[in-house]
Amino acid sequence: MAGPNTLTFTDDNWETEVLKSETPVIVDFWATWCGPCRQIAPTIDALATENLGKAKIGKLDVDSNGATAMRYQVRGIPTILVFKGGQVVGQRVGATGKSDLQGLIDQHA
Repeated sequence: MAGPNTLTFTDDNWETEVLKSETPVIVDFWATWCGPCRQIAPTIDALATENLGKAKIGKLDVDSNGATAMRYQVRGIPTILVFKGGQVVGQRVGATGKSDLQGLIDQHA
């Protein structure tokens, strides 16, 4: 369901791919049954391509990776979290427009 440049984050690769990343990481917490998540998926894929090398952009399925979702108290999806230096530095909850998400990336990249 993800584009060629959209990464897949999991409980298993979370520390390596997100917390220890040298570049900012934008994580889309989503689920297959979530309508708004499917609605913003093309936006996430486009941003992943347009920001290649500037930021890591990917998705974490909350149904398959509940430990990570609980760790960051994700209660509503889609939730977008921005990580820099292993810390959450930005957040959006709900379906968000491309320009808003690009602004979030530009602010932290």
